[in-house]
Amino acid sequence: MPLLEPEPDALRPTTRDGGPAADRVPDGRATGTPEPLRSELIALLGADKVLTKVSDLVRYASDASPYRFLPQVVVVPEDVDDVSAVLSYAHGKGREVVFRAAGTSLNGQAQGEDILVDVRKHWSGIEVLGGGERARIRPGTTVVRANATLSRFGRVLGPDPASAIACTLGGVVANNASGMTAGTTRNSYRTVASLTCVLPSGTIVDTAAPDADEALAHAEPALCEGLLAIKREIEADADLVARIRAKYQLKNTNGYRLDAFIDGSTPVEILRGLMVGSEGTFGFISEIVFDTLPLDRFTSTALLFFPSLTAAAEAVPVFNAAGALAVELMDGNTLRASVSVQGVPADWAELPKSTTALLVEFRAPDEATCEAYEAAAAKALEGLELVAPTPSVTNTFTRDAKTIGGYWKARKAFVTAVGGSRPSGTTLITEDFAVPPGRLAEACEALLELQTRHGFDTAVAGHAAHGNLHFLLAFDAGLPSDVDRYAAFMDEFCRLTVERFDGSLKAEHATGRNIAPFLELEWGPKATELMWRTKQVIDPDGVLAPRVVLDRDPKAHLRGLKTIPKVELIADPCIECGFCEPTCPSEDLTTTPRQRIVLRREMMRQPAGSPVEDGLVDAYGYDAVDTCAGDSTCKLACPVGIDTGALMKDFRHARHSPREERLAALAAKNFKAVEASARLAVAAADRISDRLLTAVTRTARKAVRPDLVPEWLPQIPGAAARKLPRTTRAGASAVYYPACVNRIFGGPEGRPLPSLPEAVVAVSSRAGRPVWIPDDVAGTCCATIWHSKGYEAGNRLMANRIVEAAWGWTAGGRLPLIVDASSCTLGIAQEVVPYLTADNRALHHELTVVDSIVWAADELLPRLTVHRRISSAVLHPTCSMQHLGDEAQLRAVAEACADDVTVPDDAGCCAFAGDRGMLHKELTESATRREAAEVAGRPFEAHLSANRMCEIGMDHATGRGYYSALLELERATRP
Repeated sequence: MPLLEPEPDALRPTTRDGGPAADRVPDGRATGTPEPLRSELIALLGADKVLTKVSDLVRYASDASPYRFLPQVVVVPEDVDDVSAVLSYAHGKGREVVFRAAGTSLNGQAQGEDILVDVRKHWSGIEVLGGGERARIRPGTTVVRANATLSRFGRVLGPDPASAIACTLGGVVANNASGMTAGTTRNSYRTVASLTCVLPSGTIVDTAAPDADEALAHAEPALCEGLLAIKREIEADADLVARIRAKYQLKNTNGYRLDAFIDGSTPVEILRGLMVGSEGTFGFISEIVFDTLPLDRFTSTALLFFPSLTAAAEAVPVFNAAGALAVELMDGNTLRASVSVQGVPADWAELPKSTTALLVEFRAPDEATCEAYEAAAAKALEGLELVAPTPSVTNTFTRDAKTIGGYWKARKAFVTAVGGSRPSGTTLITEDFAVPPGRLAEACEALLELQTRHGFDTAVAGHAAHGNLHFLLAFDAGLPSDVDRYAAFMDEFCRLTVERFDGSLKAEHATGRNIAPFLELEWGPKATELMWRTKQVIDPDGVLAPRVVLDRDPKAHLRGLKTIPKVELIADPCIECGFCEPTCPSEDLTTTPRQRIVLRREMMRQPAGSPVEDGLVDAYGYDAVDTCAGDSTCKLACPVGIDTGALMKDFRHARHSPREERLAALAAKNFKAVEASARLAVAAADRISDRLLTAVTRTARKAVRPDLVPEWLPQIPGAAARKLPRTTRAGASAVYYPACVNRIFGGPEGRPLPSLPEAVVAVSSRAGRPVWIPDDVAGTCCATIWHSKGYEAGNRLMANRIVEAAWGWTAGGRLPLIVDASSCTLGIAQEVVPYLTADNRALHHELTVVDSIVWAADELLPRLTVHRRISSAVLHPTCSMQHLGDEAQLRAVAEACADDVTVPDDAGCCAFAGDRGMLHKELTESATRREAAEVAGRPFEAHLSANRMCEIGMDHATGRGYYSALLELERATRP
């Protein structure tokens, strides 16, 4: 056992509200996957593709829906052969299979109680076809990632769900998700050209193959005949055909796409249509070919405020007629809740409850068309009753990208912002439905009356242009009376939508578990029985996702509702939407921010000391705490700013012994000596073989603790020069603070001088903006070392020391402080603040902290002459730059030096995180896997970034030599 093993009980909950939850994982599941299921799947696929721990099952049991079902096992296939093997196994053993990708579905369709298959991790990728006219996309690719690639070709996908940052194309197609602009003409059903799927039997079908029908008839003759028989029956009933066509005039994802039988002439064509919106009940979609759409880059957008919901709804047809691509509605409660979203005006909190806004957007391919749209918009505004109840409201159209982005951020945060402000401990249900657009105002009034009568807070938003509304219900799933209230509301709501408005009970979120019992209410008995027959034809043994689309139990929507126990305050607002997951460095290694919170909630459901709690706590140390990079990019992705990284740092602090805290504080107190010793150690290590150093550090890690002793990596550079460049204070335009990492570690191996401090001094002088390096920077630090590891006393000591020193160096803030490592800039500018004394907070308020990249881009570049350029450069924007908003400046510096500058589409946090990539190198290797593959895909003359430790991490990940963009700028401008 290591000498400094962390306190084993430090991660156990110390307080719980009430007794054990009724929906807690039972003790019998504490051992994880039962036998023989565990051993049989491991023998079939290999141990690395089968997750069996109770913590694995729990973290996959929750998604963005209000439901929670614990799988027996989680399988992570790498290819279609693995998927086919799992399906064949399930057939032979009489088991059930559910596919899960991003877990952003809102109705429980990505949850299963037997074999759950993760089809995200190994399933990303996009191939652009025909100059962008089409794209072949793997199902684990997010919408945002696909559009990033397509944008270079002036193209975009049709579906644009609000969860585009996280949702994957497999789920988008399986749910026929649409979004703000897709409507009924740009959704997956209309834009999927072909797809490849694995049927429940294991048969693989490529609908684009010339012999697809012949091959399918040979492999699945009963399926082909069954589909054609249903087609003949539908087409023989003129009234049914008319009803089906009428139902899809509105947005509708409730049930199976019966129009596929009318639109398709062969079994393969019918199957292609049926797979869209089938919610994983007909097969696994392993690849999709989309017809893409033009990316209209001229945009004019307005956020228009109306005195009432009715007034806003009545204005929608006016903008539809003017050619608006999107008309989005947000009621007063939604607008007020949105103030929790960064960038939303604070005065929205004062908006009258009756206020309603329409987000109206026109998109055009050229200036002339955009101007014509704006003229139409101006005419549309005439006679409308607009209000400006707060100073931030302008009611004008704009082309400013930042302003437009803020509007959309507020709109897309509807579920998370309103849901995040719900009462603690309540479950959140998101409903969506559609009515004829002309009856939108009437439907809004009826919905609000219904919500009020059943005791639910009213909040409505939606795609008003298409008559598609969304609303939220929050209740305590642990209280039978609250569940009864929800059940009564749903019964009345479904009858209202169908009987009064002839609407769609699910416009774009797909049937799922909560609308399955109401399918026949909307479609009638004949059409519903045809759906049951279709399921029987394609999946006769009922292997795939039972009870997700079709369920004869009238109370099925009340089964599996999850309780939401209170957890630590910083994480308690989480609605488990999953928006945080794609940005998380540990997503493909251990856990994500959402899963860290999900696991914590299950601990809270358990009685103290239960076998399940023991299993969760045992796994949580490494899976959640140790392998969190602490970069807090989850905070940026979360619409309500939940910082799971900060929570993990709190847990690190909780696991420290008093002895560790004292040693860390002592290191901070004597950091000048520690810094000098570290530089000497690095210099000495440079003379010893990498193999020996690796062996020694690995032995030490086993003896002490892996999370305390870094492992030596060959990419670690030599020592920095002992002395910094000589500068003078007189005439300095700024104070230059070389970060301790650049005072300890030297530049990339094999790259000639200058050092980074020498380069910053040189280019600043060259631009006529000289900088001064104080003589006493040694022994100071941005405090990030202690902050990231949860050493509170050391963090406070160093945070106050650096602020006091910086205030003196900058003459009380009269000069800017330039910092040459992005993480250190972030540390001094933002992260030290909560740990400062009141006096030092006042001093900090006087400081202007500027990253050296921003200094170069804004102050130096306009005054420099470039004498030489390189052909190409690839950039690694650091996660700290994302927090600071400095990525554009990094590109600007690089573009001054290189003819071609590339930021990989998969660029993200490298997870090196100071020394975390040395403590857990597997974290950096996993976090950078996709970005490294892009970098390796073509040669670049330079590999540039803005933080020495991130550069070392990228060296380790790619085998390429990364260095500061400022070194390249110095070379490019050297006379």
